[in-house]
Amino acid sequence: MLLLSVLPSIVLFIVIWKCDRYEKEPPRLLLRLFLFGALTTVSASIIESLFEDVILGFMNQQGILFLLIDNFLIVALSEEAGKYFVLKKVTWKHPAFNYTFDAVVYAVSVSLGFATIENILYLIESDLGTAVIRAIFSVPGHAIDALYMGYFYGLARYADAYNDERLKKKHLKQAFFIPVLIHGFYDFCLSTEYWIFILIFLVFEVIITVLAIKKLLRLSKIRVAIPGSADS
Repeated sequence: MLLLSVLPSIVLFIVIWKCDRYEKEPPRLLLRLFLFGALTTVSASIIESLFEDVILGFMNQQGILFLLIDNFLIVALSEEAGKYFVLKKVTWKHPAFNYTFDAVVYAVSVSLGFATIENILYLIESDLGTAVIRAIFSVPGHAIDALYMGYFYGLARYADAYNDERLKKKHLKQAFFIPVLIHGFYDFCLSTEYWIFILIFLVFEVIITVLAIKKLLRLSKIRVAIPGSADS
């Protein structure tokens, strides 16, 4: 069961690693991102428990309002905030960050660290069916969130190299809030347990996965160096 919980992350990391065509990132940096990403499960768990128990404790836990607040403003926000914090703290001025696609590799490394630990915790008391479902949906879902985070994060770093403060701030906001919205919508559809939202989720999952794959393949073919960075 442990192998099943980590296998999706291994496969997805290999895919991203192979897509980094022009210059592979330092293994120590990627390992650091992965480990710090794994640690964000602790901060997310504390924040989620605090807000769900204290702030949302008086609300109807089956109500739509509760589910919207819980999934978007608590779960998605706290989890993506931790990943974003690690990503920016570790990589923003790192000398290896010299191509915009590097940001995608970094963001996915952080996200897979989180997803791996989360998957292990879920599967400790679960069965094979849960492992398969999470391998298909949950872990790739975190990677898709990270793809969009990395895409806009790379654009922000590129804008920063040209001292375009307005564009940098715009892309940094996109790097954070777009993954939050995708993540929140994903969780919300599943948590309602209404068939219409499950159907919406399945359609959404197909569309977002296809778009993510197309974006990944396109970005991997474009060599955009960040001016002023090492080796650019």
